[in-house]
Amino acid sequence: MQRILVIGCSGGGKSTLARALGAKLGLPVTHLDVLWWQPGWVPLGHEKLRPLVEKVVAEEGWVVDGNFSDTFPMRLARADTVIWIDRPRLVSFARAFGRFLKLRGQPREDVGEGCPEKFDLEFARYIWTYNREVAPRMAAMLREHGSHVEVVRLRNDAEIADFLNQR
Repeated sequence: MQRILVIGCSGGGKSTLARALGAKLGLPVTHLDVLWWQPGWVPLGHEKLRPLVEKVVAEEGWVVDGNFSDTFPMRLARADTVIWIDRPRLVSFARAFGRFLKLRGQPREDVGEGCPEKFDLEFARYIWTYNREVAPRMAAMLREHGSHVEVVRLRNDAEIADFLNQR
């Protein structure tokens, strides 16, 4: 495991797992939300994101967390492992809302600078519909472009802890 993608719904623990894997394996970690979100929650734009992601995945080793389906095939082409955190939507929803309550108005290290934690209707809808709308697209891209990668699906904290302990 030298080039790892961590995907899954918001609130599932992608960034936490990515940081833990990076530390354990001595790999740099890139949170795609840091690249995407500019101050005030302004999106960078897909045309500007692509070259940044290309630069990251050109390196020998890395952990990249985030879905961003438009860059997924490019990242997948270089990956050797995909870790899919696949929690029930109520768990992701509750964890994301709990994070909002804890950090209200403060930024996280895995989101762009100048982006204080928020939980709005658009974000809530994304989490609630992830398994129906986003996950099938990610699965289809994995089938189409990912025959060379190991895919690990982790569904709860115990599986995540076991996975980390085995590394």
